[in-house]
Amino acid sequence: MLRDDVRRVWPELDWIEDQDLREKTTDCWVRAFELSPLTPDDLDQIPFTLKVEGCPVSFLAHKRLVVHVSRDSGRKIEEFMGDALAVDMDVLIAGAILADVGKLLEYEHADAGGTQQSPRGKYLRHPFTGVSLAMECGLPDAVSHIVATHAGEGNMVARTTEAWIIHHADFMTYEPFVKRLEV
Repeated sequence: MLRDDVRRVWPELDWIEDQDLREKTTDCWVRAFELSPLTPDDLDQIPFTLKVEGCPVSFLAHKRLVVHVSRDSGRKIEEFMGDALAVDMDVLIAGAILADVGKLLEYEHADAGGTQQSPRGKYLRHPFTGVSLAMECGLPDAVSHIVATHAGEGNMVARTTEAWIIHHADFMTYEPFVKRLEV
């Protein structure tokens, strides 16, 4: 069953304490797979970005890393800043898990093997399709905001604390691949 596969690839779903939010986050991944040519097993095979030729890191490895870095950052912000910079950990974790869900509609298998941008992906980057999926699944606006603003598109609007955390967790594990100083 697809729902079981989503739970298998995303054990971090259990970190979301609010059961309704956890279920809607799971539903969003299920819906994305229903609309995608990709399967849950593909997430360990496809690259996390198509912008790095021969990207050596899988989609799932990168996304799970972003979730872990985001959660750890949220905890440290709470520890050192307390109420001065509140973090909604459930929104943070759900947003991190869903930030790239739209890539399932942006990616497809290439005829010659590998992964390529889909026709839909040429028109709509994953923040847009991801927000559409999140809204269809009834996720709170605070989570859809994270999906919308985690990438460069978010540079045009104000971000919540949770969105800033995920944006930086995502980019600190992406930009070294494209902007690394070779010494």
